[in-house]
Amino acid sequence: MFDITAVKIGEKIKKGELSAVDVTVATIDRINALSGHYNEFITLDVQGAVAQAERVQKGIERGEFLSALAGVPFVVKDNICVKGMKMTCASKMLENFVSPYDATVITRLRKAGAIILGKTNMDEFAMGSTGENSYFGATLNPYDERRVAGGSSSGSAVAAALREGFYSLGTDTGGSIRQPCAYCGVTGIKTTYGVVSRYGLVAHASSLEQIGPMAVDAETCAAVLDLICGKDKFDSTTVDYNVEYLNSISNDIKGLKIGVLSESFSDKTDKTLGDNVLKVCDTLKYFGAQAEMFSMPITQYTLPAYYVISSAEASSNLARYDGVRYGLRSNFCNNIEELYVNSRSEGFGDEVKRRILLGTLVLSAGYYDDYYKLALRARETVKKAFEKAFEKYDVILSPTTPKVAPKINSIIKPIDMYFGDAYTVAVNLAGLPAVSFPCGFSDGLPTGAQLIGPAFSDAKLLNIVHQYQQITDYHKKTPECKKEGQV
Repeated sequence: MFDITAVKIGEKIKKGELSAVDVTVATIDRINALSGHYNEFITLDVQGAVAQAERVQKGIERGEFLSALAGVPFVVKDNICVKGMKMTCASKMLENFVSPYDATVITRLRKAGAIILGKTNMDEFAMGSTGENSYFGATLNPYDERRVAGGSSSGSAVAAALREGFYSLGTDTGGSIRQPCAYCGVTGIKTTYGVVSRYGLVAHASSLEQIGPMAVDAETCAAVLDLICGKDKFDSTTVDYNVEYLNSISNDIKGLKIGVLSESFSDKTDKTLGDNVLKVCDTLKYFGAQAEMFSMPITQYTLPAYYVISSAEASSNLARYDGVRYGLRSNFCNNIEELYVNSRSEGFGDEVKRRILLGTLVLSAGYYDDYYKLALRARETVKKAFEKAFEKYDVILSPTTPKVAPKINSIIKPIDMYFGDAYTVAVNLAGLPAVSFPCGFSDGLPTGAQLIGPAFSDAKLLNIVHQYQQITDYHKKTPECKKEGQV
């Protein structure tokens, strides 16, 4: 059962060859056999999941649930609200917070008959690139337990790689879906800004982040997008743009023009990883695609611009955690000022504090023009550079990350961690869609390629990756679980 995709599982459930209950119970058994070692889960709702499966199965038999993923279990990153379930953001600040409502994406998936298994580990408040910045401990890479799983959607990537749920939801602010997908050998999409509602997502950097699916293959990602995309009255940034993603992934890609971003093949990129990405072009040429190298020099400024803007927005968004309304409240305070300071000092981890301080600095009167305003201008320049590139190319190809997953505790300087996002942040600055997908291995570790497209080309990107996955098997590889008692 765990060797086939979510769409195939959904088909079998509709035909009566499998039941939603049996699939859910089998997946929970698999999670119980594996998850204690990789630390990918924060909350697992066994009773709730089985109860959901029983209700959905009866609805399927009555013809009430017709979606491609009805009865198929999935997992959710722990910064997305699920009513009645803990929503911690992997932070001491929200350690005991229970969400009073469902995020829009959860409401839509419930309506389609999807089964929620639990919440996955992550970097605290989605700030990090390794999965080590969690109050509940680091998430381990399923291909090598000595290495990181990537961040911030670390748990969702590991769960997808281990088939602990047939897909997962993550969030991408500067690469937080794509980067852990690359490290863990799975497929994930950062959608065009506004395609998926952010209502019920705990805000980190509101102008950059998007919710998106992570799964074994592009077909599953397309099926999930069919259910979660579209205009939402609770999120004014959403757009009324609906596409049948699943029906769009069998289109011909003959004549496709691929621009290969030369700046992402510098000496900072692992050679084997880079070679694997370049081989993607050879595979796509089989379908009639064309590829050539091109340069976009503005990419050297995307990382500093991103961290100025994202930190500024984080500083503003996280101001609400003050010990007054919800979240951790310090017991060591004699006045309101001590309540604020002590609650935030005790509740936030080092990386979150670092970004709040940086964001507060760049928004202050003395530095606003020199840093924040300059970063906004750089952002507009990045958008224009992509627009110009897409006048010539249909899509842009690059490695998702400069290197394979680093070892745990090997990154000492924060700036080195930030460089792990060097090839992903430009997409968020420009509000564009991008898909990361496995394209090979280097010393036994997965390598990921990234396809970037113009706004609202999400379906086209998934179709290209789907075609690639029809004649390659990198996405079918699963980690070898060596611990006794594991599946």
